Amino acid sequence: MTEYYPQLSSVTTGLSCACPRCGRGKLFNGLLETREACSECGLDFSRFDSQDGAAFFIIVVYSAVVIPLAIWLEFAVQPPFWVHVVVWVPVVIGGSIALLRPLKAWMLAQQFKHNVFSEDPSG
Repeated sequence: MTEYYPQLSSVTTGLSCACPRCGRGKLFNGLLETREACSECGLDFSRFDSQDGAAFFIIVVYSAVVIPLAIWLEFAVQPPFWVHVVVWVPVVIGGSIALLRPLKAWMLAQQFKHNVFSEDPSG
């Protein structure tokens, strides 16, 4: 008999970087390396594949937020160039890294929720 798991919110499991089936096991080994399987429920994570989807969304959406802010700062204050470097380089790099892990976890949770991967890992 298989164990029953209620459907969890992909947003909740994505933000917590948890297993999309049980919500308790960790999804990642390091920063972005997906584990082989969930330590709590045994869900095989090798069937998941987010490729570069999370990075693409961060590039598009995050830059649509940061670029107007940088332009506003330039026209409002007209700071020297080094101020832009000191402000925007950490904002872009830090924000991108901070968003990458939960967005990748959310995309993997969406794959699980909508069952878009093969049930048989060999085919």
